[in-house]
Amino acid sequence: MADSLLQELEQRGFINQCSNMDAVKDLLNDDKIAVYLGSDPTADSLHVGHLVPIMMMRWLQKYGHKPIMLVGGATGRIGDPSGRDTGRPMMSEEVLAKNVAGLKKSYSKFLKFGDGQSDAITVDNYDWMKTYSHLDFLAQYGLDFTIPRMLSMESVKKRLENGMSFLEFNYMTFQAVDFLTLYKKYNCMLQLCGADQWGNAVMGIELIRKKCGKEAYVLSTALLTDSNGNKIGKSAGNAVWVNEDKTSPYEYYQYFRNTPDDLVEKFLKIFTEIPLEEIAELSKKQGAELNEVKKRLAFAATEIAHGTDAARAAEDAATALFAGGVSANAPSFDLKMDAPMGIIDFLVAVKLFDSKSEARRMVEQGGIQIDGEKITDKDYVVNPRDSIMVQRGKKVFLKVNNK
Repeated sequence: MADSLLQELEQRGFINQCSNMDAVKDLLNDDKIAVYLGSDPTADSLHVGHLVPIMMMRWLQKYGHKPIMLVGGATGRIGDPSGRDTGRPMMSEEVLAKNVAGLKKSYSKFLKFGDGQSDAITVDNYDWMKTYSHLDFLAQYGLDFTIPRMLSMESVKKRLENGMSFLEFNYMTFQAVDFLTLYKKYNCMLQLCGADQWGNAVMGIELIRKKCGKEAYVLSTALLTDSNGNKIGKSAGNAVWVNEDKTSPYEYYQYFRNTPDDLVEKFLKIFTEIPLEEIAELSKKQGAELNEVKKRLAFAATEIAHGTDAARAAEDAATALFAGGVSANAPSFDLKMDAPMGIIDFLVAVKLFDSKSEARRMVEQGGIQIDGEKITDKDYVVNPRDSIMVQRGKKVFLKVNNK
């Protein structure tokens, strides 16, 4: 059973590194185990860049193992230095609470939660970290972490060059205590993580060994990158969110529909549950047939994240819009217009652009259409009416309702 699971994960491209593959194989063969994966609440939704380990956890659950999804209410107050050149901004308690709730919503889209043996549970590390005073924490764990070992971590080395704070320096100790806590409470012996979390996760293995004299293990996934090798994530400015209030099912569908040709096979393996044998055949398609494969990818990925009905609605909307029609399922935005608006202000108001300079540049390049009319004049005025169909480039449509 473990052989087939690990083979599935390997062939789909999930596995990047394992602390002890033979031991993990034996562990998965011996019993159904608890496996943990954590995310800090830096936003109120997961994004596509988070989904590689999430989808790997989904496969583990399909094979009968129990997911423990950790929300970093405590570590989110520190900020993970991994993969960053600067410290993360501090968040208010209100923002933290909102983000924790959003992450739990995202998790539920990919995993089954409940009271069953393989049903997922959610934990928040703030629940145990808040019980320690500074002196308590140092007394209990201070001798278990050495400065040379902590300085050897790549995440620390990179941040030291830019003035790493003492706050951030403590991050790996918190994550190690998380693994120890879950080991003690749930007999959790396996942690999943992204490649950039490897050092932090290994510290947990070492802490469990010191405190309990037992072995635990880490399985990491490769980071998701675009065709240019850039990390796909919120901080990179190209996030596609999981929760529908941040990225609509239609936009989610369109993201996968527009997958670059060289990433189609990779995305089919990671973001869908289409059998590998079928993916091998789909990956041979070229030209117009490859476009049909992208539609299959988009539908399958959207169905997992948003359900069958939403995937069908997104597919129907895309078909209608690209045929020159208007679909009731097109993404929409409500904007109260009592008077005419300049095109630049209008485009920013409906959130198609973050800045006026970006909107102006797109207009001047001929990349904007209003109700099918190409707009190239930056002084163009949009007059109020019940609804306005806006097209940005060739593939982004937005129905603006005057409400």
